[in-house]
Amino acid sequence: MAGEGSDTPETGGDEKARIARQFIEAIPFSKALGMRLEEMGDGVAVISMPYETALVGEPRTGVIHGGAVSALMDTCGGAAVMCHPDAVSATATIDLRIDYMRPATAGERITARAVCYHVTRSVAFVRAEAWDADEGLPVAAATGAFTVQRQSGGEGGK
Repeated sequence: MAGEGSDTPETGGDEKARIARQFIEAIPFSKALGMRLEEMGDGVAVISMPYETALVGEPRTGVIHGGAVSALMDTCGGAAVMCHPDAVSATATIDLRIDYMRPATAGERITARAVCYHVTRSVAFVRAEAWDADEGLPVAAATGAFTVQRQSGGEGGK
């Protein structure tokens, strides 16, 4: 992951990172879940969420509720769309499919990485994965479609 999609002055990465941070911080639910922007690049976002007992969905095992994982992946997907080079200024989720592969390990931070891999005039397409301490063994995988709202003066669709 390091170096891939990294911020550069040529891509306006600093401005897009600022916008994505504001996007995450403006969502009360993201703040309540303790989401933190870890990495940002051209169409790539990495966001993490700490383990919190208030988010446990299975008290017997301490496993985080799938809804919290879903919110993390959704927010990460939206951030990836917002930092895409095609100058997206706002987005909303149209569709998000999540496949839960295993329960996250109790007590561990969960991290999601989303890639916006295709943008049309009105829809952006995203792939994402979430993991705990074992990045090689995903907790969940997702695909999603998000609305595209371009900044004024942006280019037409592809």
